[in-house]
Amino acid sequence: MSSTSTAEVGRRDLGGRQADRVDALVEATLLELRAGGYDGLTVRNVARRAGVAAATAYTYFGSKDHLVAEVFARRVDGLPTPQVDGTSTAVDRVSAALREIADLVAGEPELASASTTAVLARDPDVERLRVRIGAAFNGRLHAALGPDAAPGVLRALNLAWAGALLQAGMGVFPYTELADRMHEVAEVVLGEAR
Repeated sequence: MSSTSTAEVGRRDLGGRQADRVDALVEATLLELRAGGYDGLTVRNVARRAGVAAATAYTYFGSKDHLVAEVFARRVDGLPTPQVDGTSTAVDRVSAALREIADLVAGEPELASASTTAVLARDPDVERLRVRIGAAFNGRLHAALGPDAAPGVLRALNLAWAGALLQAGMGVFPYTELADRMHEVAEVVLGEAR
């Protein structure tokens, strides 16, 4: 784990044992989500699973929303950088860039569902992570569209993506349909609808 992503968690730079504790808490959060979902998640249960004191966990994470947002941010940060080639269409590039995130949330539905709630929390630590996650989404779309993309197109795709994630999180459609639905949106926004 890089010191940059670990440092995002705390209010100061972390190293050594502190970074290891944070990493253990992040992994324990995912295991707790798989076992009991968002409603069953508590910082105390995560601390117990990670083998650290609850007070230690609260040193790094102020709430369960902060924990969940950190896990999701790390998963998004861990995705490979989209590869853009000049031979594919803008729709195909946008779809590929979003498909990796869609596959991530479809493959970890407990995390995706919990993230829908957690990243909207009014908490300064969560807000910082929300900005980081949004920047990652925007960066993927910008890379797929290329440097000459119209700002309105980028905004429209960002809004559509956020709405699609929210709708999937609310159960309007399953996460497994997210990539295909965004492909349709990209076709419309980019003028390639059939």
